[in-house]
Amino acid sequence: MNTFAPDLEPLSGLDGAFLSLETPATPMHVGSLNVFELPAGYTGDWQADVTAWLAQRLPPVLRRQLVTLPLQLAYPVWQMGEIDLRQHVQHAHIPAPGGQAQLEDLVAQLHAQPLDRSRPLWQVTVLDGLASGHKALYFKIHHAMLDGQAAAVLAVSLFNTAPSDWPAAPATAPLPPVPPGSTESAANQATQPNSPRRPNWLGLLKVAGRHDASQLARLARGLPLALGTLRGLVRGVASGALQPVKLSFAPRTALNGPITAERGFATLRLPLAEVKVIARTCHVSANDVVLTACGGALRRYLARLGPLPEASLIALMALSLRQRGNTDFHNQATLSLVSLASHIAHPLQRIQAVHGHTRATKVLAQQAKPLMPTDFPSIGQPWLMGALAAGVERAGALKRLPPLANVLISSVTGPPKTLYLGPVRMTGYWPISIVEHGMGLNMTLVRYTDQLFIGLTVARTAVPDARLLADDLAQAYSELKAAAFATSVTSAAPASTTHA
Repeated sequence: MNTFAPDLEPLSGLDGAFLSLETPATPMHVGSLNVFELPAGYTGDWQADVTAWLAQRLPPVLRRQLVTLPLQLAYPVWQMGEIDLRQHVQHAHIPAPGGQAQLEDLVAQLHAQPLDRSRPLWQVTVLDGLASGHKALYFKIHHAMLDGQAAAVLAVSLFNTAPSDWPAAPATAPLPPVPPGSTESAANQATQPNSPRRPNWLGLLKVAGRHDASQLARLARGLPLALGTLRGLVRGVASGALQPVKLSFAPRTALNGPITAERGFATLRLPLAEVKVIARTCHVSANDVVLTACGGALRRYLARLGPLPEASLIALMALSLRQRGNTDFHNQATLSLVSLASHIAHPLQRIQAVHGHTRATKVLAQQAKPLMPTDFPSIGQPWLMGALAAGVERAGALKRLPPLANVLISSVTGPPKTLYLGPVRMTGYWPISIVEHGMGLNMTLVRYTDQLFIGLTVARTAVPDARLLADDLAQAYSELKAAAFATSVTSAAPASTTHA
C-alpha cells in the first residue's frame, strides 16, 4: 500500500536499477509480439479498434509517469497522470511479402528504439500487412515498471478470456503510419494532455527519505532471519544436505562482447503437451527440456563459427521471488547461474546433467530467498548505477575478463486461457527481452494456452542472424525428442523369448 503521498509511489531499488543501467546501446524495455486471427467477415479498422479497446481497459499501471528528484539524488517516483493514447499507439505496415521473417525484422527495428521518459514508459505498435491475413501488435514497456510474471498479469487485464464486441471508438483521430525503422513516431507530434502538477523538490525528497527509512528499518528487522538463513546454508553444505552449485567462469564465445543498439529477433513455438511428455520420459521438468534444447542449439550455432568451447556454456536465468497470488507491479525476481551442459553431445546425457544442476540451483535459491531483497535504500544509487553502466559501456573490461555467463534465459508462465481483443483471438504470444554488454543473446519463453512461445532477442553484433539460431533450436529440440521417444519405445518393448 502506498503510504507516501496520494498520487506518488517510490520505485523499488530493483525497479530503479533498470532505469540507471539503461544506455543508448542497452535500452531496458521488454515487450511482446501478439498475433491475432480475425473473425470471419471482419471489416473494421484494426488501429481504431485497438485504440478504442485500450481506451476502455487501460489499467492504472499504464498511467504512471516518472518524476525525477533534484540532482538525481535517489531513484525517481511514479506519479499518476492523464494519458493521450495518440502518444502511445503507433501504426506500422509489415513489408512485402508479409511473412514471419518480415514481421520479426520490423519488430527488431521497433525494439531497438528507446522509450521517451517524459511520458508513461510503454508503447503499442499496431501492425498489419501479414500475407496470412492475421493482425499483430508489438507492445513494449520499460522493465522498471514490471517483471515477467507481472507482464502476464497485465496481459490478463488488457484482454478478455472470451470474445466480445468492440467498444465505441474514442474521440481521437487515427494516427498516420510510422515508416519502418523510423525513430520519430507520429505520436510524438500529438497534442500533450494536461500533465499532473509536478510536486516540489522538497516533497520529492521527503518521499525518497521516507522510502529509504522504511527500507533501512525493514533490513534491520530482517537481519536476524538473513543471518540465520546464511548459517543454515553453510551448515547444509557442510553436512551434505545441500549440494553446492559448482560453476566456474563461462567460456568466451562470439555471444560475449560489447554490443550496439541494433537488434534482431526470431520466434519459435513448441507444443506444450509434447514437451511435457519428453519431460516425463526423461524424469525431468519441462524447463529442463527447454534448457537442454537451448544448449543443443548453441552447440550447433557455435560449431559453425569455430571449435566448440571445451567447458559448458552458462546461462544467467531469471528466478521469480513472488509469493503465490502476488500481482504487484514491481520487479520481484533474481538471477541464477545454470549450466547448459553444452559440452555433452548426446541429448539424453545432456538433459540429465542439466536436470541435476537445475535441481541443486532451485533448492539453494529457495533456501536463500531471505537473502535476496528486491527493494533497498536508493539515495545515491542513481550515481552508482550510472557510473557502473558507463564503465561497462566503455567495454574495455569485457575484452579482458572472462564472462560470468554466455546467455540470458527466462521462463514465464503466461495466461492459461485463450485471450481475445474484442472478438479477435490471440494465436501468438512471443516475448521480447533485453540484451546486455557481454551477453548479446536472450532466450525467453512464455507458456500460453497449449504452446511454448520462444522469443530470441539478439544484438546483431553478437548474433547477426537470429533466424539461423531459431532454426538450430528447432533442430536441437527435434533431436532431443527423437532420442527421448526412441528410449521410451525401447523400454516399453516386451523382452524377446526363445522357443525350443
